[in-house]
Amino acid sequence: MKNTKAILEVPGKMVIKDAAMPEPKEDEVLIKVEYVGICGSDVHGFQYGPFIPPKDPAQEIGLGHECAGRVVKVGTQVKGFKVGDAVNIEPGVPCGHCRFCREGHYNICPDVDFMATQPNYRGALTNYLCHPASYTYKLPDNMSTMEGALVEPASVGIHAAMTANVRPGQKIVILGAGCIGLMTLQACRTLGAAQIVVVDVLANRLHMAKQLGAMEVINGKLENTIDRCHEILGAWGADVVFETAGAQVTARQAPDIVMRGGKIMIVGTIPGETPINFLKINREVTIQTVFRYANRYPVAIDAISSGAFDVKSMVTNIYDYQDVQKAFAESVDCKADIIKGVIKIG
Repeated sequence: MKNTKAILEVPGKMVIKDAAMPEPKEDEVLIKVEYVGICGSDVHGFQYGPFIPPKDPAQEIGLGHECAGRVVKVGTQVKGFKVGDAVNIEPGVPCGHCRFCREGHYNICPDVDFMATQPNYRGALTNYLCHPASYTYKLPDNMSTMEGALVEPASVGIHAAMTANVRPGQKIVILGAGCIGLMTLQACRTLGAAQIVVVDVLANRLHMAKQLGAMEVINGKLENTIDRCHEILGAWGADVVFETAGAQVTARQAPDIVMRGGKIMIVGTIPGETPINFLKINREVTIQTVFRYANRYPVAIDAISSGAFDVKSMVTNIYDYQDVQKAFAESVDCKADIIKGVIKIG
């Protein structure tokens, strides 16, 4: 078996180079990677380098953390996995000992080892990788490994909706119809929200939002988002507003859309400082940030396997591993046309 890995040589340039064949530790499985999803954070890393630059300028930078494949070897202490199993991985491995891990909030562990970021910047764009069995999940027989790779972003949307305690009958606004916004939409629909309004500026994303269950969509480039939300949902506005675009403009709109006593969930990664007029939300509105997910992978796998979540339709672009440079370049240059891109490694 031969191993290679795709490395960010400099911002804007990916190269594939030979890599050592990893050997699983006693608590790990060796996985032959088949699919890797292209996340917005990967695209940012490709353009500008990692959000958190490494301390050592010579540090290799790998990209990719949404992945699935098949087990080719198991560690001596691993139980429940065998060669040939289709699996995916939870890319963040927490320390397991800190207060946050012990309380079940391992997604905010300060020492989490999350793929394609600090401390080792190890990416999933490789033929083979080792991963702890405790953060590896078997895929049901009716799930493809491409769908398995998309469990990761689905878990973000599920975590956002469940953390917001979305309930039947509620009115929801989702600002941003990228991959995470569309996953959040499906989570809210599955949890029984009565009305879901999705806002974006790209027509193809709004079309996909309608296909995946949005009751109404708003093109923020052509319409007044705040006025249209109130026209659709009524004068009080939305029970929950999800900011998934990662933009200051949508974060500023959220207080004008949420109702008294409602919630604003900041799911996107918003750069810089965003002024908030607290007079607009001083009627017991909750503002909460959402960071990745914790304990959501089993829920996401079940949701996809049961048909409650449609992740396959979101995939608009599939690239071969050898075309990794093209995959990232098009993710930057053709952003308006791509809803979700994946890279086929196998």
